[in-house]
Amino acid sequence: MKNTTTILLITAIIIVVNVLSNRIFHRFDLTENGEYTMSKATKNILRNLNEPVTVTAYFTEDLPPQYAKHKRDVQDMLMEYNSISGGDVAYEFVDPLTDEAKEQEAVQNGIQPVLVNMRERDQVKQQRVYMGAVLQMGDEKDVIPFIEPGAAMEYSLSRSVKKLAVLDKPSVGLVQGHGEPSLQEMVQVYQELSILYSLQPLQLDENIPPQYKTIAIVAPKDSIPINHFAVLDEFLGRGGNIFIANNAVEGDFSTAQGMALTTGLEGWLRDKGLVIENSFVTDSQCGSITVSRGGGGFFNMRQQVQFPYLPTITNFADHPLSKGLERVTLQFASPMSFTGDTSGDKQFTPIAYSSKKSGTANVPLQFDVMKQWTDRDFPLQSLVVGGVLEGKFIGDALAKIVVIGDGDFATNGSGQQQQRLQPDNVNLMVNSIDWLSDDTGLIDLRTKGVTSRPIEQLEDGQKTMYKYLNFLLPVGLVILYGFIRAQRRRARRMKRMQESYA
Repeated sequence: MKNTTTILLITAIIIVVNVLSNRIFHRFDLTENGEYTMSKATKNILRNLNEPVTVTAYFTEDLPPQYAKHKRDVQDMLMEYNSISGGDVAYEFVDPLTDEAKEQEAVQNGIQPVLVNMRERDQVKQQRVYMGAVLQMGDEKDVIPFIEPGAAMEYSLSRSVKKLAVLDKPSVGLVQGHGEPSLQEMVQVYQELSILYSLQPLQLDENIPPQYKTIAIVAPKDSIPINHFAVLDEFLGRGGNIFIANNAVEGDFSTAQGMALTTGLEGWLRDKGLVIENSFVTDSQCGSITVSRGGGGFFNMRQQVQFPYLPTITNFADHPLSKGLERVTLQFASPMSFTGDTSGDKQFTPIAYSSKKSGTANVPLQFDVMKQWTDRDFPLQSLVVGGVLEGKFIGDALAKIVVIGDGDFATNGSGQQQQRLQPDNVNLMVNSIDWLSDDTGLIDLRTKGVTSRPIEQLEDGQKTMYKYLNFLLPVGLVILYGFIRAQRRRARRMKRMQESYA
């Protein structure tokens, strides 16, 4: 009778736990950056949906082990979306490879198969798999063609939901008329911003229309008329915010020369307490260029050469704008400094720095691409190349200006010279616009994912420590467990040997 009661009680507890687990979703997140913790931004989006959202996840069933885990992560996340939204986010998983009609449906919806490597019987072969999703709200659809393992998965899903839910996109103006790149020359930034904003070209001949809360000034090349600065001051005076990516210097690869560039924007910023110097930042942590070297006869050899005038920025402040950024490569950047009174109405917050081995080069100069650089060429460290200036610039209205000491980091170029930017170059500008526009908080999700920590960048001592820790820690835990268990057994044995033990 007692055993029957115990079995019934355990069965009842299991049933109750299963019922509650279907109604209440929670998981403990022990990752460094809260990778599995749902953000406040996502919760706000899901709790304020006007209509239900249906997610059709096209995932192949028999995925290789590393991708099977990714599928489980997507399932867990969608389950949490469903719980937070109160059931307004419904989802289903479909395997397109089980039925030709389902596969055709997936392809028509914009989900394309990808090839992944899998090991079978000591052989590596490629398998065609699907890992994408289609989100639908009413008659509107949004497609995530490929949910990449290790990427910012929450950002992709929440952005798609936000894109479907947003009714009126806020306007962002891209200033034109002074030699700035067009929207077509900033295609990656445009693609990202156009999801949540209406990005439009803007002239400064008249006062900026009231629908603009944020504008961007990127890489002007021509002199800016004085009356245009009056328009910018009026915009700041009503609480408008400005993103500025400015070239105080420029380099010409065709002539191998570096020179100063003056548009008037640097003087306007100087009046507000921010000085962008007419000098090049040089950094031992830098990008590379391709040079041709004569190989004799008709042959030329092409060689990758590190070029310290292209600093790679990995040192970012703990600021919402730069949170999660890992690597931004600048092209002919200039350092900046704040000369205003920090106790006054304005304050400056640096957000991006050069490495610990940096320097500056005054203009004009001639580039020596084959120069053998040494540590003596980098006597400085942590030069500020980006920051936030905020406060009361005109009147009593609070305004914000984000300034980056390079105008070309977010531009793709035009024609055959158009180039693909690395993700964080795009993220830096898009994050800035999000932060200035005070959006829902998706800025925190764009860079949320697996952090890149190449072991090659660690010092030798750290490499050795991690090597032995990885080897000795498991062995040590097993020995410790064995020791504790032996001590407990010895204690029990000694207790039994006592005369009072019965």
